Amino acid sequence: MNDYAGQHEVISENMTSLITAELTRYVQELKQERKSHFHDGRKAQQHIETCWKQLEASKRRFERDCKEADRAQQYFEKMDADINVTKADVEKARQQAQLRHQMAEDSKAEYSSTLQKFNSEQHEHYYTHIPNIFQKIQEMEERRIVRIGESMKTFAEVDRQVIPIIGKCLDEITKAAESVDHKNDSQMVIEAFKSGFEPPGDVDFEDFTQPMKRTVSESSLSNSRGDGKSEPKFGSKSKGKLWPFIKKNKSPKQQKEPLSHRFNEFMTSKPKIHCFRSLKRGLSLKLINLNTQVWSLIEGAGPEDFSNLPPEQRRKKLQQKVDELNRDIQKEMDSRDALTKMKDVYIKNPQMGDAASVDHRLAELGQNIEKLRLEVQKFEGWLAEVEGRLPARSEQPRRQSGVYEAQNASGVNSCAQDRESSPDGSYTEEQSQETEMKVPATDFDDEFDDEEPLPTIGTCKALYTFEGQNEGTISVAEGEMLYVIEEDKGDGWTRIRRNEDEEGYVPTSYVEVYLDKNAKDVHKPLQKISE
Repeated sequence: MNDYAGQHEVISENMTSLITAELTRYVQELKQERKSHFHDGRKAQQHIETCWKQLEASKRRFERDCKEADRAQQYFEKMDADINVTKADVEKARQQAQLRHQMAEDSKAEYSSTLQKFNSEQHEHYYTHIPNIFQKIQEMEERRIVRIGESMKTFAEVDRQVIPIIGKCLDEITKAAESVDHKNDSQMVIEAFKSGFEPPGDVDFEDFTQPMKRTVSESSLSNSRGDGKSEPKFGSKSKGKLWPFIKKNKSPKQQKEPLSHRFNEFMTSKPKIHCFRSLKRGLSLKLINLNTQVWSLIEGAGPEDFSNLPPEQRRKKLQQKVDELNRDIQKEMDSRDALTKMKDVYIKNPQMGDAASVDHRLAELGQNIEKLRLEVQKFEGWLAEVEGRLPARSEQPRRQSGVYEAQNASGVNSCAQDRESSPDGSYTEEQSQETEMKVPATDFDDEFDDEEPLPTIGTCKALYTFEGQNEGTISVAEGEMLYVIEEDKGDGWTRIRRNEDEEGYVPTSYVEVYLDKNAKDVHKPLQKISE
């Protein structure tokens, strides 16, 4: 699969260098050429429009001069026919008429010349300039089409070069898929994750006709917690009997002893809170900090001796830890040997270095090696304990009759004993986490549940819309009417209620409060008691 993916990377690299990069550069050139052709077209169009404007101006001037010549001729004829007009005025009118006729002739000649020039320019524009521009654009597009075809051909050649290798990769993938041995794979997974526990023995007959003290069974699947309850019957819905298939607890993994101690300390040192809702504002920050501390313990690493794991998995982890420590010792010893040789060289050749300069480092390495050896001895002791505790395959342990005795929840040893003797504590790590969290969580939550809701002390009207995005706040719309259950205590927040399930805090400046005097007087002593 890696080789197959590698060939696709080769295709991608070749396409990038041979096709994409070249086409990108070629497209830029085409853009510049196309821009030049369009510029020439606009220039030719502007020239023919200028010639047309000149023709129109010459035509209008010729028309104006002809009209003025006609008016001058009519004025001269009128003056010549009038007997009351002097000869000088008639001569002046005649000269003016001749001048206007001469100007009309000049305008006519200019108009004729401009018209011939425009016709010539127009013919050259439509039959020479514009066709040449379009021909260049067409040739440019044809070159682009040819270049695209060449790029497609290059892609085919690049792909054809790796087809034999891809074929071999596909053949090897098929061969590997056909060689899959599901039985062997399953056995490898079983060997890697087997717990090492033995099934429990037969249940002994219990004679209830005679009084007797029932003892603890090391292999019992019951789920007693030392609370004085008897062992559940076989047909009862007990999680302990189906512990391999219990739904995994999705909470983060936690250490058993430190977490139980922390919960015990919290429950014994903190006084019970009788009215959580009335004190929620003052306690919210403290509870958040406490939550942070508790979950920091929950998310921490497991025990150093891996006692939270099943025996077989614990043995593998301990063996892995011993091997890592031995490798670290070997590295430190190699470093010490190298420094010792260096020191000998310095002693024989003082000019190469000071032999005393490596003594401090040699002492540190010796201390590190000693610490690592102590760690190895500690983990080897735990490993020997686990290997000695694992029962032989041929042994069939018998289950003793009886129920679990009461356990001391505050002791670390009782937690460890519970891990070893109870399937809920040792067979399944998730079950132990769930059981451990169960008692303190129940005691902690019972203090705040099933309490009576606070009475309303008035009403309020929302002056503005407020989006309650933080925990403990509530969203309100402008103009909405709500109930007030706790007035502002000087921190700028008022507690309101919309219905039985929706209540929270809003800024006091966002609402107009109408307090009920009787309800307010009744609420004040309750508030003082809560404080």
